[in-house]
Amino acid sequence: MLNRSLYTLALIAILALISWHGFHHEGSSNKILGINTVAPPNSIGKEAFKSLQATGATWLSVIPYSFLKPKEAKVTFDHDGQWWGEGITGASKTVQMAQELGYKVMLKPHIWIIDQGWAGDYEPQSEEQWQKWENSYTNYILTYARIADSLNVSLFCVGTEFRKTVVKKPAYWRSLIKQVREVYQGKVTYAANWDNYERVTFWDDLDFIGIDAYFPVSSEKTPSLTSIAKGWDQHALGMESLSKKYAKPIIFTEYGYRSIDYTTDGHWKYNRDTLETNYQAQTNAYQGLYSAIWDKTWFRGGFLWKWHLQVPWRKDRLMKEFTPQNKPVIKVIQKQYAKNPGQD
Repeated sequence: MLNRSLYTLALIAILALISWHGFHHEGSSNKILGINTVAPPNSIGKEAFKSLQATGATWLSVIPYSFLKPKEAKVTFDHDGQWWGEGITGASKTVQMAQELGYKVMLKPHIWIIDQGWAGDYEPQSEEQWQKWENSYTNYILTYARIADSLNVSLFCVGTEFRKTVVKKPAYWRSLIKQVREVYQGKVTYAANWDNYERVTFWDDLDFIGIDAYFPVSSEKTPSLTSIAKGWDQHALGMESLSKKYAKPIIFTEYGYRSIDYTTDGHWKYNRDTLETNYQAQTNAYQGLYSAIWDKTWFRGGFLWKWHLQVPWRKDRLMKEFTPQNKPVIKVIQKQYAKNPGQD
């Protein structure tokens, strides 16, 4: 009996190693060269993608938004008051135009919490609220999963940065993923916040471990490449360990930096209006990430945050924001994306 048990354990270990090696090697030189796009306020045509094409990106993330009032615990989407690109019609047309231009697409629904903003702090306060939220969120996600399937979207994201609900209700998320796979035939991921991805327990149900990678890596005003490299070391070890545990490649469902002082120290710590514009800080931050992470075999690429398909009328408002548009960092992105073949 003991010998049989030892044989079984050895066989499991060998199969796990084969699985790890398979995903570790398969397509490891191919990367998702992606960009998260901002939903356009008004309808657009293919000309809106022209400046983006110069980046060398091969993937785009399209983000249909929904809204939730915490006390009501009900997800509202495809509302008349939303921007064109946030609803079903606009998001669908954006996907189709991107595909016609040769891009692969990730459809990545987001929720905005009214009077709160970030979904990471959202948590229903009663069992009744939990049930309402689960029912309405499932309807929201399955609606877009069906759309993703009908449009032959390559990757679908079932949620973004729900830091509390994924820990409190993992069974719900497993059930949701199963329902998504019943109506959508492509690859599936979830976008975990950088400080929460290790607490997600359902990575084995997904195709990619998705991380919104806003890791603090340097507290310097203008971070040096040396300090950035040192800051990434510990995070890289943690991600590699998780990737090996689940035999799943990691993608950055979001990554990027504002063009301001202290940009690698965690954007939520600062009021950008009190800091100076710092294009060198943003440039160093991107270069440091690419040098530290991009060529890792467990890493399959990602989507930078973010690109405006329709530039706001007040362009000066973008000077300190995440977008790399019309900023020196765009050359770093172009060079990096030109180095790697796009994901098949």
